[in-house]
Amino acid sequence: MEKKMITLNTNQLTPFHQKIKHPLNKQRITVLQINLGRRCNLACNHCHVEASPKRTEELSPKICQQLIELINRFPQIETVDLTGGAPEMNYGFKPLVEAARNIKKEVIVRSNLTIFFETGFEDLPEYFAKNQLRVIASLPCYLEDNVDKQRGKGVYDASIRAIQKLNQLGYGNDPNLILDLVYNPPIPSNENFSLTPNQVSLEKDYQTFLKDNFDIKFDQLFTITNLPIGRVKKYLKHKKLYDSYLQFLESHYNPQTLDYVMCRNQISVDYLGNIYDCDFNQMENITATLPDGKPLTVETLLKMGNLDVINDIKTADYCYGCTAGSGSSCGGSLI
Repeated sequence: MEKKMITLNTNQLTPFHQKIKHPLNKQRITVLQINLGRRCNLACNHCHVEASPKRTEELSPKICQQLIELINRFPQIETVDLTGGAPEMNYGFKPLVEAARNIKKEVIVRSNLTIFFETGFEDLPEYFAKNQLRVIASLPCYLEDNVDKQRGKGVYDASIRAIQKLNQLGYGNDPNLILDLVYNPPIPSNENFSLTPNQVSLEKDYQTFLKDNFDIKFDQLFTITNLPIGRVKKYLKHKKLYDSYLQFLESHYNPQTLDYVMCRNQISVDYLGNIYDCDFNQMENITATLPDGKPLTVETLLKMGNLDVINDIKTADYCYGCTAGSGSSCGGSLI
């Protein structure tokens, strides 16, 4: 690493809103992403939600019903994206799935896969297949040691067995049963930072290794950058790497990604019913607002009868993580 990278300080970081030089405008909302809560059977060290088995926050019946009404009332919602924590563990998972699938909306479940082997959740693979859920599953490397270091001992083995079960049910073969995997890099432990590898070439490596060693098939690989929020932020600050990591991301800012960032056509909802531009803003408690500054909630959207009430997206310096290099989103690289 060049010496100038080591000696930079926070005053040299260009605030993201100054870098883009104009407001980032919201487009027509087509994706409703819902964070059902922070309960999870894992406590991964890269988790920006800071979920764990000790967390108890989850969706309430009241907010669940409001979300079901939102799904039913707005045909423009094409995709309902369920995340967490482990979304399957939190209240409202199946009611939301069934409400969306009853009116033919795409439903994504962001699964950690190991939940299949927890007591009371053994039916999930069959439930996923029956409802034709698109599964986007975290597998941060195709090698066991790397996965277990990030996510806990035994997670790799459980994940492989879970994918094999999904394959048996048709995932990876049936075009109606989509299984995508997610790569995210290890959290940097020194200033030798790097962007995520090329998504296309890494996908080929995953496909070859998993097919040859486990006879596993999947549809796509998504590469996602670790944003400096949640546990990643705490770790980087502990290692005194937070400032230099942000500067590294800024140095690789790519304006071509702006048209494709996920916050443009998505709203993110927390378990309390508050609205955000994206899941990352949700974790940093940067709520979306009306032009008059009033915070948005699901209840507000229902009263207004309109999803497209946000003019400008709230940005922060960690937005450099979504716009560095080829870009990063919940759907992988952007360009």
